[in-house]
Order: sequence, then C-alpha cells, then structure tokens
Amino acid sequence: MKRLAILGSTGSIGINTLDIVRRFPERFEVISLSAGLNVALLKEQVLRFQPRMVSVLNQELGEALRKGLPGIGVEIVSGVEGLIRVATHPEVDQVVSAMVGAVGLIPTLSAIKTGKSIALANKEPLVMAGKLFMEEAKKNGARILPVDSEHSAIFQALLGHRKEDIRRLILTASGGPFLNLPPSKLHEVTVKEALHHPHWEMGKKVTIDSASLMNKGLEVIEAHWLFDIPVEKISVQIHPQSVVHSMVEYVDGSIIGQMGIADMRIPISYALSYPERINLQLPSLDLARMGALTFFSPDSEKFPCLRLAYQSIEIGETMPAILNAANEVAVNGFLEGWIKFTDIPLLLQKVMEEHEVKSVRTIEDILRADQWAREKTKMIIEGEKPC
Repeated sequence: MKRLAILGSTGSIGINTLDIVRRFPERFEVISLSAGLNVALLKEQVLRFQPRMVSVLNQELGEALRKGLPGIGVEIVSGVEGLIRVATHPEVDQVVSAMVGAVGLIPTLSAIKTGKSIALANKEPLVMAGKLFMEEAKKNGARILPVDSEHSAIFQALLGHRKEDIRRLILTASGGPFLNLPPSKLHEVTVKEALHHPHWEMGKKVTIDSASLMNKGLEVIEAHWLFDIPVEKISVQIHPQSVVHSMVEYVDGSIIGQMGIADMRIPISYALSYPERINLQLPSLDLARMGALTFFSPDSEKFPCLRLAYQSIEIGETMPAILNAANEVAVNGFLEGWIKFTDIPLLLQKVMEEHEVKSVRTIEDILRADQWAREKTKMIIEGEKPC
C-alpha cells in the first residue's frame, strides 16, 4: 500500500491521480490533499477518499470547507504552511506534485528534504531552482519520478542504457492550436481559441503555454535537470499526432521512443507504481487507423518563447526563474484580456533584458528573482493596458 499526498488535487493531474486511486484502492491510500480555490470539488474528494489532512488557499476557504464537512475528522490547514504540512505529512510515502506554477516550489522542496519520493508534474520548481532541487534530492535520498508525458517517455527510453551513450533527448510537441495558423494572424487569437488544445485536457495556464510553445521550453529546462543532460543535447520536434511522447537517440544512431494514446493516467500510474505497470484497461493505440506520423522542427520565429527558454537556461543562474515568473504573469494577463497572445514573448524578452543576472546559492536568491520579475512584468502590463 502506497500512501499519497497530492498537491493540486482539483487540477487535471490531481483528478486523474485520484481516478487511479479510486480504481486501485488496494494499492494506494490518500493521506493528504491540497487545493486552491475549488473548495466544492475538494469537499467531494474529502468525502470520497477520507484524507487525514487537507490544505486550501487561505483561512476563509478553510472555514467554508470546515462548515461543509461537519463530523468529518479531517485536519484543515491553509496557506504556504498548509502546503508544507500536506507535503511533509509523516504518513506519506510519495508526493504527487501537481500544482501549476511557482507556488509548488516550497512544498515540493520541503517534501524532498524529508526524503519522500516525488511524482513530479509541476515543472516550474525545476525550471526555477533545478540545481538546488536536484542537490537536495541527492542529499536526502529522495527519488524524483516524472509525470509529464514527455519526461516519462524519456525516463522509460533511458532504462537499461548508459548515460554516456546518449546523443540527444528529443522532446515531442503537438504544436498546439495555432500550429497551422499564419504568423500574421496570431495577434488576433482569442483566449477561447488558445484554450482549445487539439489532444490534451489540461489547465488554463499549461494550455496557453502549449499554444505559445513555452511549455516545451520549460520542459527542455526540466529535462536538463532531471536527466543531467547538457541543454545543447536536448531538441524539440513538432509531432502533431501526439502518439510518440518523446525519444532518446543514442550514439550508434538508434532512437528509442515511447508511444501511446493521449491519456495522462498512463504516465501518472507509472510514476506511482514504478517499476511495475498497472493494467489501466485503456484502449490500445491503433497505429493502422492512425496512419502517418509526422515530425518537423519548430518555427522559432513564429513561436519565440521556445527560443527564450533555451536562452534563459544557457545564461543560467537567476534567469530561468525570471523567465518563469514573467511568463506566469504574462499568461494571466492574456487570460484576463489585458494583453494580446503575441505580447507574451515580447514581455518575456523585455523583462529578461532588464534583469541583472545574479548567482544562485540559496532558495532565497530564487524567491527574490521571482518577486522582482513578477513586479516588473506587472508594471509593464499596467503601463500598456488601455485606459
């Protein structure tokens, strides 16, 4: 029986994780959950899975949840401290880090410091503080298992092979909803159009990142730290069918990839049950019906966010944290209607150009850079918003 903490239980990864728990109660038990604003769904999850502890965004939401659960013996906590307590609960064996954005950094790092296994879907902590993150994992014997479909595919393609034989990692990308849209039309796209991903059901922020290819840029940085591979050995290929989830090329010319249907329960279950595989009773991939599988290089002029991500990790130190924070604020600005889709990379580039890169020695260095980038990006947006 594996005992779980799920950070971000009301998001898409959290919901899919709980579906696996529901289907395999003899294998998994939920000890603690965290959510942000969706108290209604969290209440349903508490009633169904009976965790010992849950965390919400603030005390007011905590009170609302408490009133909705009379007689239920669950401890309700809130804020950053609540997230840390959920992630470090002494009965937890594995933490599913499924929050979106920088908010997942502190609780996930706290769990690592206690030596817990991490099923990592929240890529931003590695983007922001990859070196510190991996050093703490090694120091505390905390295993990190990837949940992102791309990194799970690479993890699987690396098993049984020598690191020195790797020529490159190949991350695949669907290309998002605007793959075939002329660049001249990108400034006209709506939030609704950007949220219409062709294959995956994801949260709003991740879906917008997919549309701009920033998600793939963040995944390049994540792969660099997860697999300890130089960034120049990590490439991206557009693969519209989303069947090959990523690949590894070896020095003899062999390429090993992982294929499957577009269902996040597959990589989630593998991270939860590794090294075993669970029979999810999902439909098989029908390659004959699928037909041709195509691959081509991304257009860095049309989607400059990918280029900016490579640039940030090549500069290193505080720059990836700057990129990530600016992107989170810019994406929210687009979702709120304050800026256009094409303003996102322009904002990121401006903030990166104005940032004075600093060395990273502690997590506080990262948090200061993150705060600076958020304030700078908001200031630029406020100056450009129509009156």
